[in-house]
Amino acid sequence: MPKIEIRPVTSSDLSVLSEIDHGFRTHYVWQMDRITEEGQVGVTFREIHLPREVRVEFPRPYRRLIETWDKLAVVLVSVFNGQPVGYICLSEDLSPTTGWVTSLAVDAAHRRQGIASALILAAQDWARQRNNRRMILEMQSKNIPAIRMAEKLGYEFCGYNDHYYANQDIALFFAQYLR
Repeated sequence: MPKIEIRPVTSSDLSVLSEIDHGFRTHYVWQMDRITEEGQVGVTFREIHLPREVRVEFPRPYRRLIETWDKLAVVLVSVFNGQPVGYICLSEDLSPTTGWVTSLAVDAAHRRQGIASALILAAQDWARQRNNRRMILEMQSKNIPAIRMAEKLGYEFCGYNDHYYANQDIALFFAQYLR
């Protein structure tokens, strides 16, 4: 794993971080099936293999994230060889005693090197210091890399919101209690 520094974001980081390609390519998605019968509703998710690889765009206008970072509880940045290569945004306003990860991005050239995991672990430490009892990660149902990382880090699926994002994608929520 490369030697990375994780620290709070500074204004000089913002322009570099806003240029990160937040999209990714995948052959898999979590597909939602909903069954409604009188007196009950059943919802299941299953991972399916797509017939061809698709590019998935970030569901929020990430270039405008600069405008919202000062409203968040914290934004942590990962720095590799003196250059910002990723960030994580946490809010504390969405649920009591909960650190809520609303955005997580790593530059494409630095993915699959443990940087996103390190950002999540640093965010957990920050949340613990603020006496938060749990963390929630939100992600698109198409974001299989994030889903697998969340599960690898011990997060459990805890819910969803259909049409959550402006592009009408489903948001999945994974939670972990902090000790």
